[in-house]
Amino acid sequence: MPDLHIPLQAIKGRGVGHRVAHRFERDARIAFDDGWAGDEPHAGDQPPAPPTQVSFEDARSVITRNDSPDIGFNLGLNPYRGCEHGCVYCYARPSHSYLNLSPGLDFETRLIAKRNIAAVLRDELAHARYMPELIAVGTVTDAYQPVERELRLTRAALQVLSDAQHPLAIVTKGSGVERDIDLLAPMGAKNLAAVYVTVTTLDAKLARILEPRAAAPHRRLRTIRTLAEAGVPVGVSVSPQIPFINDDMEQVLEAAREAGAQRAFYQVLRLPWELAPLFRDWLVVHYPDRAERVIARVQDLRGGKDYDADFATRMKGQGIWADLLRQRFVKACDRLGLQRERMPLDTTAFRPSALKGQGDLF
Repeated sequence: MPDLHIPLQAIKGRGVGHRVAHRFERDARIAFDDGWAGDEPHAGDQPPAPPTQVSFEDARSVITRNDSPDIGFNLGLNPYRGCEHGCVYCYARPSHSYLNLSPGLDFETRLIAKRNIAAVLRDELAHARYMPELIAVGTVTDAYQPVERELRLTRAALQVLSDAQHPLAIVTKGSGVERDIDLLAPMGAKNLAAVYVTVTTLDAKLARILEPRAAAPHRRLRTIRTLAEAGVPVGVSVSPQIPFINDDMEQVLEAAREAGAQRAFYQVLRLPWELAPLFRDWLVVHYPDRAERVIARVQDLRGGKDYDADFATRMKGQGIWADLLRQRFVKACDRLGLQRERMPLDTTAFRPSALKGQGDLF
């Protein structure tokens, strides 16, 4: 597959400007000017921005399990691989390497949709050995990215969970979650559902280049308000905290609390595998005056490295700067009356019998 080398400034609505080689590739390609381009017609024209492509897969299982001690849930559900939101900092970008796709432009333009997610989820929940516990929806890629408007795979999965009275929590940047209030509000009233909306910054200009196809900050605050007014328990994630980039944590928490958020959590920037050079490139393009300073502070949080996967520190970092972030967060939450623990949900209402005998309704 040929690499695309498009100046990041020329791509509207994309977080990364090229298809970086993934860690399993033997060869990497770089752009090279051989002097001939100037003689071609329209040589100064930029190539068109790559469109989003969606492929479909029939998943054999859809509930993922983790045993990481620093993650507050054991079960996850992700209708999509890749994410059109294009967040440049997304820790899930390197997961595209396992598909022989690039964590760069491929991650946000070549999506894989699990078209049979509802049927497989129904079978897994109805299995005799299944024991109910919280399922976190959108733990890797956003379940409400733009393609969900057409495919409605998240909606189908939520219907199954609703039928079974199974507890769920959603983390999203997408305002599309409002579409499913008819399912989430009754579940929320029974202590079976909670939604956490990620608001990284209130700065719309920054959000436009940091999270190019996610909802604007003011729109996410409106989503929090809409969910809260409908009776859905809602919280806010102020993740990731990026040194010297999004420095308005307290203002975000205050705005989210005013909109109706009850809980809050945060994580610091994580740069595993291919994400570190991708983020460096983004800094050079958008913040060349402070790029080195940002990376130096990131390394301060990671014991001198770009990233440390140690369970004890990978979410919040380590050292004096991590302590200062924690203190800021705790004091702001205490002042605003925001809970810092995830909402406990009920697992006793689970009804697997409601799933037996149902065909594929979706």
